[in-house]
Amino acid sequence: MDLLQDLQWRGIIYQQTDEEGLKEQLQKEATSLYCGVDPTADSMHIGHLLPFLTLRRFQKAGHKPIILVGGATGMIGDPSGKTQERQLQSVEAIQHNVKCLQKQLERIFDFEGENGAVMTNNYDWIGALDMITFLRDYGKHIGINYMLAKDTIASRLDTGISFTEFTYTILQAIDFKHLYENHNCKIQLGGSDQWGNITTGLDLIRKTQGEGAKAFGLTIPLVTKSDGTKFGKTEGGAVWLDAEKTTPYEFYQFWINTADQDVVKYLKIFTFLSKEEIEALEASVETDAHLRKAQKALAEEMTRLVHGQDALDKAINITQALFSGNVKELSAEDIKQGFKDVPSYAPAADEELALVDVLVNAKISPSKRQAREDIANGAISINGDKVTDVAYVLSSEDRIEDQFTVIRRGKKKYTLIQY
Repeated sequence: MDLLQDLQWRGIIYQQTDEEGLKEQLQKEATSLYCGVDPTADSMHIGHLLPFLTLRRFQKAGHKPIILVGGATGMIGDPSGKTQERQLQSVEAIQHNVKCLQKQLERIFDFEGENGAVMTNNYDWIGALDMITFLRDYGKHIGINYMLAKDTIASRLDTGISFTEFTYTILQAIDFKHLYENHNCKIQLGGSDQWGNITTGLDLIRKTQGEGAKAFGLTIPLVTKSDGTKFGKTEGGAVWLDAEKTTPYEFYQFWINTADQDVVKYLKIFTFLSKEEIEALEASVETDAHLRKAQKALAEEMTRLVHGQDALDKAINITQALFSGNVKELSAEDIKQGFKDVPSYAPAADEELALVDVLVNAKISPSKRQAREDIANGAISINGDKVTDVAYVLSSEDRIEDQFTVIRRGKKKYTLIQY
């Protein structure tokens, strides 16, 4: 199975500008291709991953990936999928975001060897572009009617679109032309919402390089859940690649909680596991769904890719400790990850730490009477150990690295006591 056949099997290809031409190009020679992202935030989320993971598949097949972080286009704002104008950010904020995103992308690609990845920033060539040059060398080649027919622009005509965002597609076309001329880049890869921008780039290349210019566009489908809801969102919001925004434990938990109906699709499009490995995991979903082998494989592959083996090991350790209730095996750092969103209580420095009072003050039990009943009935655990002494007083020995005590009421209600 060649690369394009593998992409088809995985369900990754949505649209191609020239299927036969692209196939011929990839078979003829190692080819440079690019994918871009605008630095509108200081971290990508998992919704950004698929195009870049697909770009990495091309690299594994011997082709050369060019990664573009849009320091210039990020200052303008892509109207694709938007119903209103973006809030413009400062040059300093955008350049800070560029560096953050580049660091995240460096983990995915191999930068060594003949087909080592190339990192680019379109501010390097668009930032110095003056208005006259923009209008004469680029604007002259792209008609207003052509742009108005683009879905991304047509969908905004009723609600309004500024000239700034109107010209975004031209800036992205300039990127493709620049990379075509300076890096021999023949293919642009992007999400399905980028089709209009990609075809504008191809049109500009043909008009400036001649009809014989060979360049191609390929888009990837929008990822959705089996129930039709948006992929990559949780109750807490987006699932970020930045470990400060979404901890490796939370990241791992997102993937391991994938529904049976979605897990095989996600294994195909997000992981580099082979067809045989995925089919074996698919069979396990049918025969041993309760073991969640497919979900574990997905969570391990994705957490290792984005955060590394050490972070994966910690995420698994936290998961196992919480499942067994043996919290005292965790470090303070593990506690911060695993209990990031649980209720917390910080007692005053001079507060008497009688367990009954702590249960009431921390709103774990509604009253002292109920607190005593909870303790006597064995419903209260401290760092995983049951406490049945109603006169129990918390001491320094109950603190994990002198920072936290974890109290559990029943099987699942955790509260973090912070010192």
